[in-house]
Amino acid sequence: MKKLSARRRHPLAAVVVLLLALAATGGLYAAFAPADKAQADETAQSLAIEEGKKLYTVGCASCHGTGGQGTSDGPSLVGVGSAAVDFQVGTGRMPAQQPGAQMPKKPVIYSQAEIDQLAAYVASLGPGPVTPTESQYSPEGADIANGGVLFRTNCAQCHNFTGAGGALTDGKYAPNLEGVSAKHLYEAMQTGPQNMPSFPDTTMPEQEKRDIIAYVQNVNSGDTATPGGLSLGGLGPVSEGLFAWVFGMGALIATAIWVAAHTAKAKKS
Repeated sequence: MKKLSARRRHPLAAVVVLLLALAATGGLYAAFAPADKAQADETAQSLAIEEGKKLYTVGCASCHGTGGQGTSDGPSLVGVGSAAVDFQVGTGRMPAQQPGAQMPKKPVIYSQAEIDQLAAYVASLGPGPVTPTESQYSPEGADIANGGVLFRTNCAQCHNFTGAGGALTDGKYAPNLEGVSAKHLYEAMQTGPQNMPSFPDTTMPEQEKRDIIAYVQNVNSGDTATPGGLSLGGLGPVSEGLFAWVFGMGALIATAIWVAAHTAKAKKS
């Protein structure tokens, strides 16, 4: 016991204990750390990028360049992020059939797995908006009333009050939002496709995006009543006022002419 106590009091005893503790900790970490899972995820990501590059070379490189640097026929994709690819390809707007003022929505030609691979490759070209998760874009529990206020403030100028869409300048247009998935609505706000401005989280937080999605889906669900009668496409007070002037005043003028004509005939007879 005296020898053991003497060793404990040795100046190097604390160093030896520390080295043994570090060795034990390192061994336990090596044994239980999820290294295989991390390595598997990295391998899967590398494979997705590789497969995405193949798809990109066949379907996208002719317009956007072999390295995504852009050409005279298509913009650079460096820094657009995976969210932009998921939106553009996931709605059929890309690959484009032909150049034009705006790319219309078309049937999707890629599977979701292929879209994910394309998105992974484009994301590897430079950092950009990331494809959102379901918890980010799900409208469950969102504030529909606040979404209506935000939509009328930021979106109704182009998409009108119910998201029915409308014409813009030079052959461009704001598309109809009816039937657009929550994921693609969120990605559109993230990335600002074509003529639309982008609303990053620094400008419009995630919760506000979810509120807008809830509002758009609510007004296009078919369950929203129109207390004023005919909705006239939900185009707002300008179109409704024009309708009243053209048809309402027109009907009054026609009635006045008919009454005057029959009054004149009655006097003659």
